[in-house]
Amino acid sequence: MALVVICGQPCSGKSTAARCLVDALNALESKPTVKIIDESSFHLNRNESYANMTAEKNLRGVLRSEVDRSLLKDNIVVVDSLNSIKGYRYELWCLARAAGIRYCVLFCDAEDNHCREWNKERRESGDGSYEDKIFEDLVRRFEKPDRRNRWDSPLFELWPSKDGIEQSSTAILDTVAYVTKKVDSKTRDIKVLQPTIATQSARLSQTNSLYETDRATQEVINVIMEAQSQALGGPVNGISLGTEFPTINIQRSVGLPELRSLRRTFVKLTGQTSLSGPPPPSDVNSAKRMFVDYLNRELGTA
Repeated sequence: MALVVICGQPCSGKSTAARCLVDALNALESKPTVKIIDESSFHLNRNESYANMTAEKNLRGVLRSEVDRSLLKDNIVVVDSLNSIKGYRYELWCLARAAGIRYCVLFCDAEDNHCREWNKERRESGDGSYEDKIFEDLVRRFEKPDRRNRWDSPLFELWPSKDGIEQSSTAILDTVAYVTKKVDSKTRDIKVLQPTIATQSARLSQTNSLYETDRATQEVINVIMEAQSQALGGPVNGISLGTEFPTINIQRSVGLPELRSLRRTFVKLTGQTSLSGPPPPSDVNSAKRMFVDYLNRELGTA
C-alpha cells in the first residue's frame, strides 16, 4: 500500500515516531500489515555502521534491498533510519514507483542541541548511542528534506523538541490518513506512484524460452527451404507444419539469408515485448505458431 520514509538527525526521535505510527495504524479497524525496517532488524551496531563511508554505504544497501523485497500491494513499509542523503531518498522513491504504491516522508525536525542532549542521555542510560565524532559527522552531512522535491513529497513534519512525539501528533495522524485513505477517480490529494519502463523489471520467463524459440524458428526455416527445393526454387503456398499449426503462405521465392534475417528480427522482437507485453513463447509449438504468423505478415498473406 505505501512506503513511509522516516528521516531526521541522529537521536531526533525517529524510532519513537515509527512506533507511534505503527500503533496508530494497528488501531485502525482495517488492521493493515505494517513492517518496520531499521538497523536493529539486522542487529547492526550504530557506530560500526556509520564508522566510515564504506560501512555506511553497505548499511544503506542492506536496508534498500530489504525495502525492495518487502514492498507489496497489501503492505505498509516504514523505513526507520537516518535516510539523511537526498540521493538515497530518491532511490527509495524509485522503489515505491516501481511497485506502484504510495510514498511519503515523515521528518523529525529536531534542533541539533536537543539531539546532542538526547544522545548523551542514551549513552548514560546504556541505550544505543553515537560516539561524539560520528554524531557530529552525521549532523554535518544531513540533507534536510524539501517538499519541492518529488522524492520528499508529501512531507509530514514532527517537532520533537517542541511538541514531543505521540500517537495523536498531527503529523502521525496525517501520515496514517495519507497511506490508508481509499482512492477513487475523484481523489486528488493522494498520489499513487505509477511504474515506468525505466523502473519496471523485465518479466522472468522460463529459463529455456530463448532456446525453444531458436529451435522452433530453425525448424520452420528448414521446412520452408525443403519445400522450395522440391518446387525448384519457385514460390510455394500452403506449406504445412502439421494440423495444429497455421499454414505458411509465401508469395515469392525466399533465400536462406533473408529467412535468417527475419529469424533474428523475430527473436529480438519476442525478447523486447516480454518487458511490457505478452511473455515470450515458453515451448517449441507456441514459438512455431508465432514465427509462422510473423512470416506470413512479412512475406505473404496472413
